[in-house]
Amino acid sequence: MTTAKTSSKKPSKAAKTAKKSPAKQKKAGGKLSQLDAAAKVLGEANEPMTTKAMVEAMEAKGYWKSPGGKTPHATLYSAILREIAAKAKDARFKKTERGKFAATG
Repeated sequence: MTTAKTSSKKPSKAAKTAKKSPAKQKKAGGKLSQLDAAAKVLGEANEPMTTKAMVEAMEAKGYWKSPGGKTPHATLYSAILREIAAKAKDARFKKTERGKFAATG
């Protein structure tokens, strides 16, 4: 007794990317994501900042507010490093020294 194989095609790359929303698009209600808010704060600061300072500035300026997490600065640090690793020269951030980041451009 043989069984017929069914083809399980994976969606093409074009289909996958069509589902994703643009990275720079604002969230519902006009709120910025944590990374977008950090890029905005660094662009305005014109000097390297730590992620703790960025989180404090984002909250003070009303760009982004922590949803209640205990370590939003650690989450931001990790997200910035991921963007630098993934986008290399096209990243919005650059690491200037230990624990400090600056805006590119």
